[in-house]
Amino acid sequence: MTTSSMDRTLILLRHANAESGAADHDRDLTSDGWKDARAAGAWLHAHDLGADEVLCSTAERTRQTTQALWEGGCCETDVRYEDRIYNAHPEALLEVVRDSDEDASVVMVVGHAPGIPAFTSLLADGEGSPQAHELLAQGFPTTSMAILTFAGHWRDLAFGAARLDRFHIARA
Repeated sequence: MTTSSMDRTLILLRHANAESGAADHDRDLTSDGWKDARAAGAWLHAHDLGADEVLCSTAERTRQTTQALWEGGCCETDVRYEDRIYNAHPEALLEVVRDSDEDASVVMVVGHAPGIPAFTSLLADGEGSPQAHELLAQGFPTTSMAILTFAGHWRDLAFGAARLDRFHIARA
């Protein structure tokens, strides 16, 4: 993807399906979760959507989702594990993204519901692809990705300042 220094892409990804039973922070992906996350990586690769920076929750299921993305073909990059993403509300997620590397044109956040879905809705506020918004309105299941665009510096990102260009639910 070719972008100018002010054109940004934000990929918001809800982790893949996780097992139940363990402490929430320590839950592993299910076998289907691993497959779906690899399918997400293949989709990102097919759409030339590699990230310059990945911001990932510290939960085990988000770490494993990120690993499976690489296994699926998404370009590997440095991952910054952020406690602030785990069970974060939209305002906290906004602060995490504002702290992104200013040289990064594409930033990916791997997190959780309900924070990631609410953050997506607040950032785009109805702007962008009608089809993507329709899919988003139907829910944000595990291994869903919202692809948003934003013109400006990450530190200036605000609710209502982005466009929702694509919404994809990865399934193996």
